[in-house]
Amino acid sequence: MNFRTFVLIMLPIAVTGCSTVPNQLLVGTFAEVTPLAAQNQNLEGQRVRWGGTIVNTEPGKDETCFEVVSYPLGSSARPLETDATSGRFLACTPLFYDPVVYAKGREITVIGTIQGISTRKLGEYEYRYPQIKAETVYLWAQLSPYYYGPPYPYFNGYYGPYWYNPWNTWDGRYGWRWPYWY
Repeated sequence: MNFRTFVLIMLPIAVTGCSTVPNQLLVGTFAEVTPLAAQNQNLEGQRVRWGGTIVNTEPGKDETCFEVVSYPLGSSARPLETDATSGRFLACTPLFYDPVVYAKGREITVIGTIQGISTRKLGEYEYRYPQIKAETVYLWAQLSPYYYGPPYPYFNGYYGPYWYNPWNTWDGRYGWRWPYWY
């Protein structure tokens, strides 16, 4: 098999392997509109995919509404951890979502249609929330912090077979370091 045939076979496999957007969030086309733009323009009927961090989950008699601080979406449609917000929005769905599971601080991505503007108090400020009728609400799994531990376990002060080895470059307090004479 020559190189060109190998590349032609492996390229589709590699490209599909990099597709990490959940299937629920791939359905349809979306308008490139931010919540800030929707506050100031009449964009009712536009289908959008927005995401962010939940501020409040309000289950009602016939619907559940989420107040969300919007963040830009990454390549996987997950909200990015950034200080650049694009405002807030309300997402309401006719289904019941438990406020304990969909709690403050969790990340969600919502697909829905803009229904208009809802004005609510945000502190003492009258804030104009773009409200969308959500057809898909995707709750992202919580990320656990990565553990940067030692490469081998510590046992009551014994640091392994490399205790006196000057090339052992692990320091338990500061991580990897140069050998002590540098």
